[in-house]
Amino acid sequence: MTDPLAWLAEPARHRPLLRLLVAAQVLYVLGVAGAGYATTALGQQVVLATTPIDPRDLLYGDFVRLGYAIAAQPLAHWHGSEPPRRRQGVFVLLAPPGPDSLSTAVGVYAQALRPGVGQAVLRGWVTDVYGGSFTLRFNLERYYVPEGSGLRLEKAGRRHPLRVRVSIAPWGQARIVSVAAQPAAK
Repeated sequence: MTDPLAWLAEPARHRPLLRLLVAAQVLYVLGVAGAGYATTALGQQVVLATTPIDPRDLLYGDFVRLGYAIAAQPLAHWHGSEPPRRRQGVFVLLAPPGPDSLSTAVGVYAQALRPGVGQAVLRGWVTDVYGGSFTLRFNLERYYVPEGSGLRLEKAGRRHPLRVRVSIAPWGQARIVSVAAQPAAK
């Protein structure tokens, strides 16, 4: 019978494998961090209107849960061969910013598409489908803030919609750059 730990007796023979495993883990962590920075640096930035919901979690600290105006879409905006279904990945085509500097959704597609000049495509998922509409999520619904500032941001969001600057990378990854309360222009 062979000893299951016999490979430990010859550590020199297994060092290249150990080094390869450690290098793979380090490269993975650097890749995840690099993708986040690349999204901010190389991505197209859009501004979305949102309202805050629930600013505190005892385990995670202060954050603002964001409900985006573009998350609720009428079925008229759906461009797919079949009706949308829950948990389906979708691509939201955002129009160039209007006079208020906000981007709005002009269509929701089942397949990836190329945006036109000034447009952007935000990846999302269908959460619910109703009679004449459906709702989406974008994995941008939580924004962590410094301790003690979540309530202040929520109160400001009650007076005026919050403006969220989102950077969307060419490969589809999106990341929140900033959240600010800004009164609507008169």
